[in-house]
Amino acid sequence: MGDFAKRVLFVNSEMAPYLPDSHISLIGRRLPQGIQERKREIRSFMPRYGGINERKNQLHEVIRLSGMNIIINDVDRPLIVKVASIASARLQVYFIDNDDYFKRKQTFRDDSGVFFEDNAERAIFFARGVLETVKKLRWSPDLIHCHGWISHVLPLYLKKVYKDDPIFSSCRVVTSFYDDTPQEGFSPDFRKLVKFGNIEDGDTGMLTDPTGINLAKLAASQSDGIILGSSEVAPEIVSYCEGLNVPMLPFSQEAMDSGAWIDEYNSFYDKL
Repeated sequence: MGDFAKRVLFVNSEMAPYLPDSHISLIGRRLPQGIQERKREIRSFMPRYGGINERKNQLHEVIRLSGMNIIINDVDRPLIVKVASIASARLQVYFIDNDDYFKRKQTFRDDSGVFFEDNAERAIFFARGVLETVKKLRWSPDLIHCHGWISHVLPLYLKKVYKDDPIFSSCRVVTSFYDDTPQEGFSPDFRKLVKFGNIEDGDTGMLTDPTGINLAKLAASQSDGIILGSSEVAPEIVSYCEGLNVPMLPFSQEAMDSGAWIDEYNSFYDKL
C-alpha cells in the first residue's frame, strides 16, 4: 500500500471516555488521535450502548445519516446514527444505534453476567450500520481498522458484499485481536443470520460452530493485516493468524509502555 492509506476508518467495540477505561477502550481513544496527528484523515465508529450518557457526552442524532432499515432475520431494524466530539483531541465519533440492540445499559452481558442471546445480531447490525453510514458520508477509506469482537463481522462484509462499491473498492482491512473473545457460544443460527448480499455458504463455514474463536478466525481470514493488540489473545487465534499469508504485528508491551505503539501501527498500515 505504501503511503496510500490517507484515510483510515476505525471501527471500535469500546472507546474512552464513553465507556470506562480499559485496554481496548484506551486504544480506541488514543489511536485515532495519534493517527490523525500523523497527518492521516480518520473517522471513528462505535456502538451507542445504553450505558453511555448522551447528555454528558453531548451525543446528537445525525438526521441525514439515520433513517434506513437493516433487515436481520426478516425484521426491519431502524438505523440511528449519532455523533459526538472529543474537543481536546479534535476527534469526532459516530455511534451506531438501534433501540432493540443497544438501548440496554449493559454492553455484552446482563447484570448476572449472562451473554446476550442476540449478540450475533448486534454484531451484524453494527457491521452493516458502519458500512452503510460510511457510504452515506461519501467518504472513501483506504484502510479500515477493526477492534474488538463486535467488529469481527465487518471484514467478511467488506470483502464479500461491499468490495465492488466505489466507496470501498480499494479498501484494505486490518483486524486487531484482544483478550475479549467471548467464551460463550453465539446463537446457533449465526451462520444463517450473517448471510447477506452475495455471501455464499462456503464463506461462512467457520460459523457452523458459532464460537468467539471461530468468529475471530473468520475475521482474520478476510483481513489484509493482523495486529495482536494484547498479550493475552487466545492461543488458538494466534496460531491461526500465524498460518495466514498476511502481514502480522505482534504485541509489544515495551511499545505500549513507551508510547511507540502508535508509530508502529502507523508504519504497519504502510506495509499492506
